Amino acid sequence: MLQRTRAVIVAVAMGAGAFALAPSATAATGTSADPVVSNVEIAPNPVVVTGSPVTAKFSFTTTAAGKAEFQIKAPGVGVWTSLDLKPSPHGTETKWTASKTFDAKSTAGQWSFLAIAHSGDGKEDSARGKFAVDVRKALDTKIVDFDASPDAVAKGAGIEVSGKLLRDSGGWSGYGGQSVTITFREKGTDAYRHVAKVGTGRSGWFKARVKADATGWWRAEFAGNGGARASVSDTDRVDVKTAPKVVDSRIVDFDARPDRVDEGDRLSLRGRLQLDTRHGWDGYAGKKVVILFRADGSSRWDDVARDWTDRDGRFGADVTARRSGHWRAVFAGNDDVRGSSSGSDHVTVVRPQPEPERSASRVVKFNASPEPGRYGRYLKFTGKLQVDDSSGWEGYRGKVALYFKAKGSHKWSYVKTTRSNGSGNLYTKARTYKSGYWKFVFKGDGDFYGDSSRSDYVRVVRR
Repeated sequence: MLQRTRAVIVAVAMGAGAFALAPSATAATGTSADPVVSNVEIAPNPVVVTGSPVTAKFSFTTTAAGKAEFQIKAPGVGVWTSLDLKPSPHGTETKWTASKTFDAKSTAGQWSFLAIAHSGDGKEDSARGKFAVDVRKALDTKIVDFDASPDAVAKGAGIEVSGKLLRDSGGWSGYGGQSVTITFREKGTDAYRHVAKVGTGRSGWFKARVKADATGWWRAEFAGNGGARASVSDTDRVDVKTAPKVVDSRIVDFDARPDRVDEGDRLSLRGRLQLDTRHGWDGYAGKKVVILFRADGSSRWDDVARDWTDRDGRFGADVTARRSGHWRAVFAGNDDVRGSSSGSDHVTVVRPQPEPERSASRVVKFNASPEPGRYGRYLKFTGKLQVDDSSGWEGYRGKVALYFKAKGSHKWSYVKTTRSNGSGNLYTKARTYKSGYWKFVFKGDGDFYGDSSRSDYVRVVRR
């Protein structure tokens, strides 16, 4: 709560504070007006310190004041501290701003503030109040069980780095949802460089796969945050040996789906390119794979599609099925890696059977009554289903659905299903709760196409 005082001459028993000056509007006009302090703001409020220092901003506005002060006082302290103020025009008022940085050594609790405006003829106005400072201890952290494996690999091969981030919150426990940086120092150098970032799981564990290009030491680093201190793991050395000049590749899990497809439908082609690292087969990323097709009865393979492998070596393409035949994927290789080809996968393409001829149908004489309808009461729906039997429109026995679309909506909702009699006459009823549109829908069958009636709007009232 702010408290305000105004006096002609005020003696402040709190230590002298530096005045901030601003142009006085009353001095220019020669008139005398009482100074006014207003709009005192503190951000953030409360001031919460969790490890890193936090700077709080203080501001207030004055009217008819040429000088101002802003003072704060810690809880349990009798001495006020003046903050440096900076004035700036704020419409017909002057806005004053100041700041103070709070850190882990700051006193926690309810701090007091005092804003004072001075006029040129000795008049004053002031506003005082309190704001909270909450100093919280930053948690200690540590990274344990850090490991980089295998201990020896070929140059350019992938290794796995893993570990666990813990925090001390009344006992060491996993610290999940945090970012850990994997760093590396090459043998013969002094500096660690950032290689990758990885997030910790719920229990604090993290794992990443990185490429080893040189012998050196790996470690994990946690930079800390507003509530937890930084930490660094132990180091783990990995020796990199010169790899053979040329290594093998292979394409696995190549598949063309579905095995039987209608002409003109989409065909999904998927596979994975792998590299022999001498320590196992790993996905080979960023490489171009060509997908080839050979039609039944032909000896020629045609280039149909191309794709670049992702980080796990996966590739794929979707194509339109035109002819039956065999599909396969090919990697051309490069200076360091031998090319490879998948096995072939056969797909049978069939021409879809033409849809049998059907005649037209229509739903006529649709009506929803009574109008208006009463909330929660039944509406009656009538209509007639007819089909074209080449000699004219005749009544037809069939299954017809009732649909409703509320006023203001764009969606028709299914309500119920009814059947027409041998003369095609339709009748059913349903409760109504909203104003809106109703219609009958015949979805058709093996002999006749479907049709929809006109819609009929019914307003619903409460009585």
